[in-house]
Amino acid sequence: MAGKIPQTFIDDLISRVDIIDVIDSRVPLKKAGRDYKACCPFHQEKTPSFTVSPNKQFYYCFGCGAHGTAIGFLMEFEHLSFVEAIEDLASANGLTVPREGGQKGARSVADNHTGELYGLLEQADRFYRKQLRVHPEAVRAVEYLKGRGLSGEIAAEFGIGFAPPGWHNLGKALNSARPADLVAAGLSIENDEGRRYDRFRERVMFPIHDRRGRVIGFGGRVLGDGTPKYLNSPETPVFHKGRELYGLWEARQALRQLPRLLVVEGYMDVVSLAQFGVRYAVATLGTSVTPDHLQLMFRATSEVVFCFDGDRAGRDAAWRGLEHVLPLIGEGRQVKFMFLPDGEDPDTLIREIGREGFESRVERAQPLADFVVDQLSSRADLSQIDGPARLVELARPLLSKVPVGGYRKALAENLASRARMGVAEVSELLGFGIPGGRSVPGPRRRPAKMGDDRAPSPVRHAISLLLQQPGLGAHAGSSTRFAGIPLPGAALLGEMLELVQIRPHLSTGALIEHWRERPEGPHLAKLAARELPLDDAEALQREFEETLERIEQYRLEFRRDELTRKPFRELTGAEKIELQQLLRSKTP
Repeated sequence: MAGKIPQTFIDDLISRVDIIDVIDSRVPLKKAGRDYKACCPFHQEKTPSFTVSPNKQFYYCFGCGAHGTAIGFLMEFEHLSFVEAIEDLASANGLTVPREGGQKGARSVADNHTGELYGLLEQADRFYRKQLRVHPEAVRAVEYLKGRGLSGEIAAEFGIGFAPPGWHNLGKALNSARPADLVAAGLSIENDEGRRYDRFRERVMFPIHDRRGRVIGFGGRVLGDGTPKYLNSPETPVFHKGRELYGLWEARQALRQLPRLLVVEGYMDVVSLAQFGVRYAVATLGTSVTPDHLQLMFRATSEVVFCFDGDRAGRDAAWRGLEHVLPLIGEGRQVKFMFLPDGEDPDTLIREIGREGFESRVERAQPLADFVVDQLSSRADLSQIDGPARLVELARPLLSKVPVGGYRKALAENLASRARMGVAEVSELLGFGIPGGRSVPGPRRRPAKMGDDRAPSPVRHAISLLLQQPGLGAHAGSSTRFAGIPLPGAALLGEMLELVQIRPHLSTGALIEHWRERPEGPHLAKLAARELPLDDAEALQREFEETLERIEQYRLEFRRDELTRKPFRELTGAEKIELQQLLRSKTP
């Protein structure tokens, strides 16, 4: 497993990258004073509220609250993971991403080998596409594609190719490659006798791309009566079936904002739907839907529609998928099920009823909550006196998988309606404390609210100033002197001071990046987005120092009161001296 990316590298990367260049190449920006503005790419708006600051290396939308550094922007806009965004930025700037731990030499060799596999797969992709145009036997593949109603344009867009008959066509075309690398890339097979031959032969070829558009594997549809009908690349260092979706990269190229993802069964369904203008279809690669698939989908969109055959087998397949779906359901996420008419698949159905009719069916797909309750109701006879209780009992193991929140409440309400019971009664029977039923009040806690819009406390003001100009902390004194003060945010201020004193050249964006996974992160972003009335560097420095002095005064008063409350005889010698000094320094 790769080691962790050092935080120092992330800091340096953010300082090297210009966020204006990163965003402007994807969302055209207009100069607005010191900053740049655009209509937010993450929500619909007519008046620009998306602001990018070159000084802070930070973006913030005052409409929807989206915020972050160049890393965060790539994650949201390109739907990349944190590591993928860092790797993209590093690559664009000629940097190699280091890793902590492990054997550096071994990792370097592994990285080089992985790069070679990507190169081989790219060459294989070009070979297969060329064969579709020039090989004498390719007419069979062309006739098959035309028979399925595909145009040359859509076939080219998806990079469809042809693996000709024969055992060594690809191996000969890539004769400079090491045979062992062709096997490692899943392009060749080595038998028990050590002989190697092409894995894909006499097949229509569908290249599989990762989220960055790199070819990582292939799916091949046999021509004729051979078996298996569809053959996928095996698991390799760069291809893991349970983590990739066919058509996702193409969908992102066609639609910058995906309204939903429609999960279908096969490659041809994805391509056929795309030809008819339905550009948000994807397919799993010969496996059931995995948690990794779902995480990938929900990073790309908030609505996922699973398409199944309408028969009993299709509904059973949908039911089996719930085990992975339910734990990932949460606020803002929707899962639906679309069941096809008997004898139809997405390809044939869209040709029969057209795009408008097909998309109407997609939009009317059954919400997950309704599907769950329908399926459970078929197993409990609600006409019997114990039917409703039986229904609730059947639901218990499923609802236990759903995170506590609004979606669990919606499921409970749907269940209560079907069982003709009150939500509170259902909640009690389930024993999960689902919202809607009575709950036992717990101890009240009042967490510190960094995002409170009331007059700022000295600590909050100090944090705001430090975010605007991280270099202010270089001469702020010991970062530990505010430890133990019972003021909201005091511990956070100490952490920030310690960080900027170690790395005084951090930008605002780089500073906030350190709190990406912590609850304070969004509040810090909100504070950083505000423009303070102080433009002069000296005035900003004075304001910061005076604010720290007020906090220091509070610390002294708190310590004096703390020592005063203790019986004098219980004070240590050092505490007695400290108290005397505090009393002498007290302002009359």
